[in-house]
Amino acid sequence: MLVSINNLYEINSRYGIKNGDKVLFEILMWIGEYLKSKDIVNFPVGRIKGGDFIIGFKGNKSQYKTVIELMALKSDELKIDDIEVQISIVINDTTFSKDLDYLIEDLFELQNKNHKQHVSNTEDEINPSDLEYYVIDAIKRRDLVIFTQNIFEKENIVFKECFVKLKNQNDKILHQKNYMKVLDKLRLMSDYDLIVLEKVIEMCEKNDNEKFAVSLSATSIRNPIVLSKIKDMLSRNKYVKNRIIVLFSENEYYPKADKFNAILKQLKDLGVMIAVDGLGSLHTSFLYLRDLDIDVVRFGSFYTRDVNEKMHKNIIDGFNVMAHEKGIKSWIRMIEDEDTKNLMQKSGVDYLQGKYLAPLEKN
Repeated sequence: MLVSINNLYEINSRYGIKNGDKVLFEILMWIGEYLKSKDIVNFPVGRIKGGDFIIGFKGNKSQYKTVIELMALKSDELKIDDIEVQISIVINDTTFSKDLDYLIEDLFELQNKNHKQHVSNTEDEINPSDLEYYVIDAIKRRDLVIFTQNIFEKENIVFKECFVKLKNQNDKILHQKNYMKVLDKLRLMSDYDLIVLEKVIEMCEKNDNEKFAVSLSATSIRNPIVLSKIKDMLSRNKYVKNRIIVLFSENEYYPKADKFNAILKQLKDLGVMIAVDGLGSLHTSFLYLRDLDIDVVRFGSFYTRDVNEKMHKNIIDGFNVMAHEKGIKSWIRMIEDEDTKNLMQKSGVDYLQGKYLAPLEKN
């Protein structure tokens, strides 16, 4: 089990480190007393970092599910000497993995998914060591599946977005949410991006005049060796000019905008359009809209979920105006009904995407 004090930094800043240390001690005492009241004793506790504590129990997580849920509820109004303490609790067990490092890593993944209430890992999680093997094997075999979805400008299909999934030797599909972090961890992202681009180029050869948007890692694009390979792949193929849109986003802003623009220009000179994803959801995407010479910007899906909310609509309208003033096309996804479609068209969003407009198609 991972117990985290989510507002420890705020406590240290506002009340001082001594009070922060006292909170750490008192929280551990509170946890101990609560578990003791439920006849759970003699358990190991380890501090990972800051306000993050790992607690070990015998047995499996199902034995402790109710206890942990009640503990999370009791923590909602937790105070230490009138200092409000916000904690989150997540739990997993060795059905996920018997490797302690993997278990701890998974706990932090679960914590990131939900900071407010108890959650547990889903039953269909792949054992991490198996997942790493599947990913390495799929990359070696260059075995992936690409689905596409039509993107519309008014009533016309202007391009297709590519959705990539890896396959293991048993033809089981590995979804991106499972394997993307593994690619980063194993330093295989560049290999993956090159394979994906190769497959998209093959799609261009088979489909006359269709355009494809494909997500590539920004770090791959900025890697000189990978960039050279990308340019070589594009320049050697007569079918791809003006038919590929490279889509990227990243959590950390790359501060050397001039250098990044020079790299993007090399791709644009080969007929590639550049799109930035996550506008309004990632602060970096706003900065890239401001600083980079791009062609398209896509809104984060957060705003599409409730575009009828006035604030969301105003944000979309504002970003849309900013994009158009720079000569950049706007793109929004997850259009799920006619009302949303009409509202976004009325707002002047250029490209619309969603299951209501077109299904995913396997290539």
